[in-house]
Amino acid sequence: MFIKRNLQAVLENYASKFPVVAVIGPRQAGKTTIVREVFAGHTYFSLEDPDTLEAVNADPRYFLEKNYNSNGLILDEFQNNPQILSYMQGIVDNNRRPGYFILTGSHNFLMNQAITQSLAGRVALLTLLPLSLQELKQSNLIPSTIDEAVFKGGYPDIFSRNFSPTEFYPQYTKTYVERDVRQLINVGNLSDFQRFMRLCAGRIGQLLNVSSLADDCNISVATVKSWLSILEASYVLFLLQPHFNNYNKRLIKSPKLYFYDTGLACWLLKIVSQEQVSDHYLRGGLIESLIIAEFAKKFYNQGTDPSLYFWRDSHGHEVDCILDYGTTLIPIEVKSAKTINQRFFDGLHYWTELAGVDKSQGYVVYAGSQSDERSGGNIIGWQSAGDIVR
Repeated sequence: MFIKRNLQAVLENYASKFPVVAVIGPRQAGKTTIVREVFAGHTYFSLEDPDTLEAVNADPRYFLEKNYNSNGLILDEFQNNPQILSYMQGIVDNNRRPGYFILTGSHNFLMNQAITQSLAGRVALLTLLPLSLQELKQSNLIPSTIDEAVFKGGYPDIFSRNFSPTEFYPQYTKTYVERDVRQLINVGNLSDFQRFMRLCAGRIGQLLNVSSLADDCNISVATVKSWLSILEASYVLFLLQPHFNNYNKRLIKSPKLYFYDTGLACWLLKIVSQEQVSDHYLRGGLIESLIIAEFAKKFYNQGTDPSLYFWRDSHGHEVDCILDYGTTLIPIEVKSAKTINQRFFDGLHYWTELAGVDKSQGYVVYAGSQSDERSGGNIIGWQSAGDIVR
């Protein structure tokens, strides 16, 4: 079952202009599926295939020249031999055919470094994350409750191949830790890294305290920072940075920790049913993560980097998320309740008065389904949260 992805229009547009288009994102997010669907005439090679990788390693220039054709090449998981980009440069410069090379890969910083060195100015770099709520809604696959959405997450196999989260995420975690983490860093004990992932999940929606993580995992602060970088580069988690317009207030300077996929976070927290989500002490953080990741997906699906922040001062006043468009700031509160309460707007009103922003620009995303415009701000149901990002 093919689920149409919102990145497709952007992907086709860039392929009509750039000779190389790279689609990066976590494993199993659907990168291979979308590029093979959009570029069905291209010749496909996976650098995960041992024979293909051996041929590329042996003579990358010969491999590219031998397989040169009238349509183009898809090179899947190209981070397994990033040196091939240097050999692609010559072919691109001699014949700048739009959309000839289509690349996919799973490790952000390895590929960014390779691309910057070899293909700067020749490549469009796009990010594909797991399915957004918007994509699930368009395909009539969206869960009926927010707790179910949190529990299932957004990996396509759960919806297209009918995997249950308790079947999918244990294997995904095992594969990720045993294959990708070994490639990225020298982890002496993989169980320590798995424990670290669980501890990160236990801090979802909270301010990052590196020292506390180090103490709880019995590792150094430097190791915590290194491992967080690995989880960020692999699109497992992201750090939401504070917005620094201070309005004469002392501000919190630590980022907040979120997961791109709440289904994975649930598995790491040993949540094995949507009913357990409903009663879990981290339900609020999981729902925040679901919605803020939805905003990030909307930005990426438009071909742009997310411009997302939060705001909190030293007195505990807070706005869960701020979309920063430069000349326009849109404050957003995320609430896990299904019933609308006027108090939902308190944090927004405090911030809009400080910032000199019209109250009508604020949004409350909640666990219900109604959407409404009010004088004090806007209410929007969780299934439509992505609509806030313009």
